[in-house]
Amino acid sequence: MTTENQENTSAPAVATATAAADENKIMTERRAKLAAIREKGVAFPNDFKPQHKAAELIEQFGALTREELEEKAIPVVLAGRMMLKREAGKKAAFATLQDASGVRADGRIQIYVTLDATGAQAMEDFRTYDLGDILGVEGTLFKTKVDELTIKVTTLRLITKSLRPLPDKFHGLADQETKYRQRYVDLIMNEETRRTFKARTAALSSMRRFMEKNDFMEVETPMLHPIPGGAAAKPFTTHHNALDMQMFLRIAPELYLKRLVVGGFDRVFEVNRNFRNEGVSIRHNPEFTMMEFYAAYTNYTWLMDFTEAIIRQAAVDAQGTAVLSYGGRELDLSKPFQRLTIVDAINKYAPGYTPEQLEDAEFIKAELKKFGVKPFATAGLGALQLALFEETAESQLWEPTYIIDYPVEVSPLARASDTRAGITERFELFMVGREIANGFSELNDPEDQAARFLSQVEAKDAGDEEAMYYDADYIRALEYGMPPAGGCGIGIDRLIMILTDSPNIRDVLLFPHLRKED
Repeated sequence: MTTENQENTSAPAVATATAAADENKIMTERRAKLAAIREKGVAFPNDFKPQHKAAELIEQFGALTREELEEKAIPVVLAGRMMLKREAGKKAAFATLQDASGVRADGRIQIYVTLDATGAQAMEDFRTYDLGDILGVEGTLFKTKVDELTIKVTTLRLITKSLRPLPDKFHGLADQETKYRQRYVDLIMNEETRRTFKARTAALSSMRRFMEKNDFMEVETPMLHPIPGGAAAKPFTTHHNALDMQMFLRIAPELYLKRLVVGGFDRVFEVNRNFRNEGVSIRHNPEFTMMEFYAAYTNYTWLMDFTEAIIRQAAVDAQGTAVLSYGGRELDLSKPFQRLTIVDAINKYAPGYTPEQLEDAEFIKAELKKFGVKPFATAGLGALQLALFEETAESQLWEPTYIIDYPVEVSPLARASDTRAGITERFELFMVGREIANGFSELNDPEDQAARFLSQVEAKDAGDEEAMYYDADYIRALEYGMPPAGGCGIGIDRLIMILTDSPNIRDVLLFPHLRKED
């Protein structure tokens, strides 16, 4: 038994060592090829200019017959990475080149290298090329006997020599952590990964177009803040040597964007990177992307309609439809989003509580204790109801749902309701059981805002590391007068997870944060 266990334990280490030895051998052979290329001239040329893309050629000419292609003799100049290669006798060979084309297409096209059309020297050189090499080709389009669109090569050049071998073509890049650490290899090998990030770009482009169409101006605000503000979060701290002062990486751009509303820019937005010194999970990354926007003379009901329209259009532009599938379950963004209060959501998704129980702070504290949640001693009824909602109902909000009317004590920057004491005009948008957006009618009363900041300072002194600081300059800005406004932040990473059916936030971040490799 002991011997078997020792053998089983050592097997992965042996396999790893063998793979490393094989890779070193291959790299030694490829470096020798590169040395020979250097002796002949320029090893990494930069004078080849591709004029075509694989996906565009397939889309434009893929439906033509062999006879039509032969008659048209369509010239092609294309560059791509060689992903497959097979000999077709001594006088011909096929290969597959992959380029960056196509949002929903693979971006691969076959090439045909022959002794007659390409030449003896080029044919000889081609036989020394390896998978992963980047080639430049010129030729004409034709179709093979199995009707595959192919480039008949007349000119062939090695553009970049690949020294490190690609993963085995049959198994691809299977290890998830390696995919995150070596995203460049993941992008080469996995079509689905390429599609995910092209969809991310398409969604962001859609959101920017939507904002500009609605008269919003894109702006940039600082990422280094003297005072962290705009959200309840623990910041990253750093030191500015020249100014000899502590600074914080941005947790949110909110207070700077609202300063611009004070200054007269009625509609502003920013696609921004935020940093929060908090946990890492399948839904959280300490560095993340949001789009925040502010519009003067609007309120939170207008914001909900507008945010819904942004997200629906982003889905259509990124995936061609607003009816998505996430984790094998349908998610319909084409229908109006639901709106519920915190208590309404608890009653709907965790039925069994009486109205009296949900108004009893001591009862809710006892319930939260069952979930292992210990609220701050300063938490009022509204904060306790929110905590109960998070434990009982939040994860069940599959269809897009706005949770509205948050308590003042957990909404220090939101405008208080004129008709309901202790409640703000605030919402959070949830879908597939997670928060996607947060917005509210903005608090523009400088005296009320100052009092709220002081309450946050008291909470921080009581041990709440995520409570806000007092920002005297922001109060000064409000004292000049800010028009009534609404503002919202949309979590881009989580939204892209939903649009691309990705279970892990790292799947939609090109370079997610990981522990040190060693």
